[in-house]
Amino acid sequence: MPGLFPLLRSLVDRARRRGLRSGLYLLLGSLAPEVSRQAGESLAGRASYLELAPFDLLEVGREAEPVLWLRGGFPESFLALGDEESFRWRLDFLRSYVEREIPLLGGRLPAEGLRRFLTMLAHLQGELLNTSALARNLGLDGRTVNRYLDFLVDLYLLRRLPPLEANVGKRLVKSPKLYLRDSGLVHALLGLRTLEDLLAHPVVGRSYEGFVVENLLRVLPEGGEAYFYRTRAGAEVDLVLLLPGGRLWAVEVKRGLDPRPSRGFHEALKDLKPQEAFVIYPGGETFPVGEGVFAAPLGAVMERLWRG
Repeated sequence: MPGLFPLLRSLVDRARRRGLRSGLYLLLGSLAPEVSRQAGESLAGRASYLELAPFDLLEVGREAEPVLWLRGGFPESFLALGDEESFRWRLDFLRSYVEREIPLLGGRLPAEGLRRFLTMLAHLQGELLNTSALARNLGLDGRTVNRYLDFLVDLYLLRRLPPLEANVGKRLVKSPKLYLRDSGLVHALLGLRTLEDLLAHPVVGRSYEGFVVENLLRVLPEGGEAYFYRTRAGAEVDLVLLLPGGRLWAVEVKRGLDPRPSRGFHEALKDLKPQEAFVIYPGGETFPVGEGVFAAPLGAVMERLWRG
């Protein structure tokens, strides 16, 4: 594979000399970090990269939200004939990825250790990163844990959501939050086969939060940035979106049907002064729940964000 990129560079340069500037070659496949590095070196200024993510809510329709949340967005999992078939596909995917794919892509942690690492991350979905605790529970040193977190981020399995470093004169939380990006993989790692299993599990609220965050970031305009905001005094916003033009959105996620914002969210709004503020909940209507704050379904906020 590495020998392909110098050849493509030569072909692209030759085409450019003939005046051809549009895309000439389309490369598809999972991208290993080392391959990505080699492509960046050989094709600098000659290639554009597009992340082909699993299904999101706008693609499958709002009525499919519970199924998408439970099963995740991988096509074979989402389109399975039943929850058990979907669950089995995800278990097979994880087994294949952990035992064969990740070692081929440069991972050195034994399969059993990597599966345990992923399961621990599923239990910690949406929590602040505590490297020391992870290292202690896994029997590893902190540098090894951070290296594997970086590796999972590079493989698009894990999202590290950074804290907003706002100049508000408050003591801010500085650790990132961790989310396994596909909710279906979270549930497979935790043995949650059905929606009933999920709703009865302690991870349910943080799982829904991660599902909302990931779907909103799928439609984030180019140049937009995503953070969370939390102070030591308890002010908190689950997702802060900085949009092109300096606009700021604040989003709180509520799994329950009562979408009244928390006191911490109100306190955070005083600090951040966003142009838009939403409480996303699993209902079907959009309505005000405070001054400048609207309760809204995920699909409605995604559509508004996508349209700009």
